[in-house]
Amino acid sequence: MQAVVRWAGNASFVGESGSGHAVTMDGPPDHGGQNLGVRPMEMILLGLGGCASFDVMSILTKSRQAVTACHVELDAERADGVPSPFTKIHMHFVVTGTDIKEAQVKRAVELSATKYCSASIMLEAAGVELTHDYEIRAAE
Repeated sequence: MQAVVRWAGNASFVGESGSGHAVTMDGPPDHGGQNLGVRPMEMILLGLGGCASFDVMSILTKSRQAVTACHVELDAERADGVPSPFTKIHMHFVVTGTDIKEAQVKRAVELSATKYCSASIMLEAAGVELTHDYEIRAAE
């Protein structure tokens, strides 16, 4: 896996993934940025959410759950001072569908967190406290 991040002036950078997709990152105005894109630490949080959601949906699809929507809400805490790495991250999965089995959702979330999500495993190895829960909503 490869990527390139290029300076775009002030506190802005453009990252391009090896698969050819680009994303703009920028700092807040009080740090020379123009608020043109996500912050780098936000990218890490979004990456975690994407990685875990990919796993959860893959597992639920394979277990033939009739999911119509799924999202994860991430709530992170960072250390005071510089550097300010993440110290805690909570992931709240919301799975919507028809006749969704709670045992399948619980299993999918746990397997993602403990076995499949590389981002979760990497962050935990770095000392970040990761927690997760879920809720199931009936499709309308």
